[in-house]
Amino acid sequence: MNWNHSLPYFSRTAKSSTTVRALFTTAIIFLALAGAHAQQHYRLDPAKSEVHFTLDATGHAVEGTFKVGSGDVTFNTADGTMGGTISVDATSGNSENKSRDKKMTADQLKAGQFPLVTFAPGKYSGTLNTSGDSSIQVEGAFTLLGQAHSITVPMSVHCAGGQCAANGSFTVPFVQWGVKDPSVMFLKVAKEVKIELKLNGTIGQ
Repeated sequence: MNWNHSLPYFSRTAKSSTTVRALFTTAIIFLALAGAHAQQHYRLDPAKSEVHFTLDATGHAVEGTFKVGSGDVTFNTADGTMGGTISVDATSGNSENKSRDKKMTADQLKAGQFPLVTFAPGKYSGTLNTSGDSSIQVEGAFTLLGQAHSITVPMSVHCAGGQCAANGSFTVPFVQWGVKDPSVMFLKVAKEVKIELKLNGTIGQ
């Protein structure tokens, strides 16, 4: 073999291999940066967030609030995946009736055994903008009395200047999910409760 004639071939092959490696490395870096940009973090401010509930009963509706204990949620705008947990203090129910609230805390929610009610989002559909308004559907696990239930929550989101307000509502069939029916002889209570989320926090990477 004439090695002198073969050298240009090996030189071209080496250069081609180097170019491919460079392009591959660039693609890896680009994808990593794109993924990092798509990953966002939403941290709730418990002092500015609340959970409202409405329960229909004979002749009237019982309304009240629960306090949000904490909330850290990550979401990826590229594929719609989510992670994290929003927790609600089960002992904080307030319907402006102390005896009713005490019974709700002890008998219905069993807060001594299950002090937290949580929601763990898993994914969302729709376009979630980190600035301006968005409408999305969030799917996740709602845990009540230690048991997780799959739910979907329609939410409206408004973000501006790193601050995000997220509002959503859904219905919990609480008796079906193991909560003691609060109805008594002359007071009939609905078997479902309407939940409204009013969440405020900061957003960033």
